[in-house]
Amino acid sequence: MDQTQSSIEPQTENLKGVLEAVLFITGRFMAPEETLPYCHNSLEEIKNALKDLKKDYEQRQTVLEIFHENEKWKLGLKRSYNYLTSNLISSTELDRPTQETLAVIAYKQPITQSEVIHIRGNKAYDHISKLKELDFIVSEKFGRTRLIKLTQKFYDYFDIPDNQLKQEFQKIESKIIESLEKEAGKIVNKPIEEIKKEIKQEDIKEHAST
Repeated sequence: MDQTQSSIEPQTENLKGVLEAVLFITGRFMAPEETLPYCHNSLEEIKNALKDLKKDYEQRQTVLEIFHENEKWKLGLKRSYNYLTSNLISSTELDRPTQETLAVIAYKQPITQSEVIHIRGNKAYDHISKLKELDFIVSEKFGRTRLIKLTQKFYDYFDIPDNQLKQEFQKIESKIIESLEKEAGKIVNKPIEEIKKEIKQEDIKEHAST
């Protein structure tokens, strides 16, 4: 092996290591240009290193994978392990009420913060704060309230394209409507005084929890 070859290979390996670290830390799709501030290499060298890194992961026995879509790169969980996400997220970063608030935001976004609070109650302020900390949502001034939108991290984390999100919610909505129609049928058959009593009990619970 000549001196030229031996000096190039360590540099390439070091570049792949830097790129691997950047993709791991960000957890999102990145264009090669976005990695330039972290690498002392040309754009062409970075693109070649990313291709090599993808090949490396394809040969490894690991649950991680390098994704290459629309000229962007991401280090993430192999798609065959995506079923774990829904099971793990509830026990790690998001509790059930926060997940439900996120679902409301995702379904109606962009949505005002006041509307989220109207739908989810005052506790949603804490949910929104948590979701901001996790970088799933961003908000901006919108009159007397704030306008909430999903971030790219949301789409990357849940591995769902922006243009498919509404379709997924439409499927869920149809199931919810079917369930509500069944419940409505049960309510119609109840005496009016019993319904009033149940509503009053729910109001008491709501005030006690706030």
